[in-house]
Amino acid sequence: MIRSLLLFFFMLLSVLNFAQTYEIQYTSSYNGKVQPNQNPVIVWVNESENFILNVKTKEQKSEYPFEISKIEKPSNKIVSYGFLKLGEIISTSDSEAVAKQSFEFTDKTKKILGYNCKHAVTKINSNTIEVWYTNDLKMKGGPSSLGQNLGLVLEIERNGNSATTATSLKKINKSGIENIINKPITPTDLLSYKDLLWKSRFTTLKVFENEIINFSDQSKSDENIKRFANGTIILKKIKFPKITDGENVFAELKQQSNGDAYDRTGTVFFIPEEKSQSFFDGLEKGVKTLPLYENGNEKQYFGVFSNENYQTTVEMMRFFTAFGINKFNNLELKDKTWETISPFRQDITELKPSLSEKEIWVGVFIGNYDKGGHKVSLEITIHKSNQIVHKNNKVIPLFNTTNIMEMAGQDYATMFDNDKGLFVEFNLAKDLKNSQLRYITTGHGGWENGDEFIPKANSIFLDGKMIFSFTPWRTDCGSYRLYNPASGNFPDGLSSSDLSRSNWCPGTITNPNYIQLGDLKAGKHTIQVKIPQGKPEGTSFSAWNISGSLLGSE
Repeated sequence: MIRSLLLFFFMLLSVLNFAQTYEIQYTSSYNGKVQPNQNPVIVWVNESENFILNVKTKEQKSEYPFEISKIEKPSNKIVSYGFLKLGEIISTSDSEAVAKQSFEFTDKTKKILGYNCKHAVTKINSNTIEVWYTNDLKMKGGPSSLGQNLGLVLEIERNGNSATTATSLKKINKSGIENIINKPITPTDLLSYKDLLWKSRFTTLKVFENEIINFSDQSKSDENIKRFANGTIILKKIKFPKITDGENVFAELKQQSNGDAYDRTGTVFFIPEEKSQSFFDGLEKGVKTLPLYENGNEKQYFGVFSNENYQTTVEMMRFFTAFGINKFNNLELKDKTWETISPFRQDITELKPSLSEKEIWVGVFIGNYDKGGHKVSLEITIHKSNQIVHKNNKVIPLFNTTNIMEMAGQDYATMFDNDKGLFVEFNLAKDLKNSQLRYITTGHGGWENGDEFIPKANSIFLDGKMIFSFTPWRTDCGSYRLYNPASGNFPDGLSSSDLSRSNWCPGTITNPNYIQLGDLKAGKHTIQVKIPQGKPEGTSFSAWNISGSLLGSE
């Protein structure tokens, strides 16, 4: 009887020892200094499995999304759990990552929390990683998947300056992991897991998906998408959430040729509707219903400047289609593998005062006369961030000479052919601090002496005084040759897409210039833009597409 009791006691002791769990807390430091306001890593280790999380997750105070990793023993399979939002958990597993790790072992030793630690070194993505681990506890684990098979990792140091170090180690009776991972889990493959987790970190507003922008009298609006100017303009009403000071906004357009082989002017824009008349009225009622600008050259330019009753479109992103990308990839050249899509992605955070909590028309225009035209997808993403570059709380549209309604009668911007150029008056209801002009400019005129290929200075005048002058010019167009399968090739060995241009290249974005204007007092002001536009040659002429919005804080 006594022998049976002793046997039961030792079996129970063995089970309890097997189930013994340790909780290790790790903190981060840089160059020996502990990082402030951190969320320490927590590791729960026992003989059968390890869990890696952090203090906020342990306390169930983490903001979504967050992750927990489990390492199963003795297989060393890593199971990752992604908590995308309340009630939505995904998982994936990797049975090879730990086995693939390789280390160099040194004779270095040191003590961490009183435990004897050995030293191992590895390289990951050109980073030198030093791992300090102990075998004193007969346990294996650590604050990441790295070194899980060595022992209990108590410190990981990267490049000699960034360290994650164990600061406490204690025995616990129960981890409580079942209180955190307590909802149905959807398993997925590793790439899908990473993609879903990544996308859950920001808000995505889908605007267009594989929509055709072409020139055809068959282009019709439907309940979701408006089409104007024979299909060269598409519009959709988008409702934006509240966008806080610590969030960044990006616009991303993907474009392919659907039949048009040429490089075309494109723009992503939105239509402010804060005044009695908007650009949308011009789309529905005709361009000539919009305010008229004249500079004395006997031409009429409609809808290109804001006044007390009207605001121009605000250009989110100026882009240029490549020569026939994807559709004409059958035009083979030796040693050239054509790209299949033109990706255009731009930070538009400075425009968020006009987007936050607004429901507005967002549109895309590509100037073309081709029945096949182009195919585009557009989405806008909103990202939490601690980096605040633009602190403005106002966006005031001033001008946009890009003839978005070209195929509905809006003339090219040739108003720079005399000294007046573009002259705009505007009135500030309040003082505007730290003001900037968000200015986008590109020159056009597709022949040898056209302004597309001739550098021309752009001069900006505020209240009659020149405040900025520069020559917009791009010399890197040859970098995008693989996006331009239908580009013509010349006897000199160059392609048309190689040639330098007035601030644009086929297949690229034109970045805004941010021109500092200082503090502006409430009241009337003027902005004038002068460009020495080239003279027409026969039926060929030059034009300049410029847009400007005033940024600042009231």
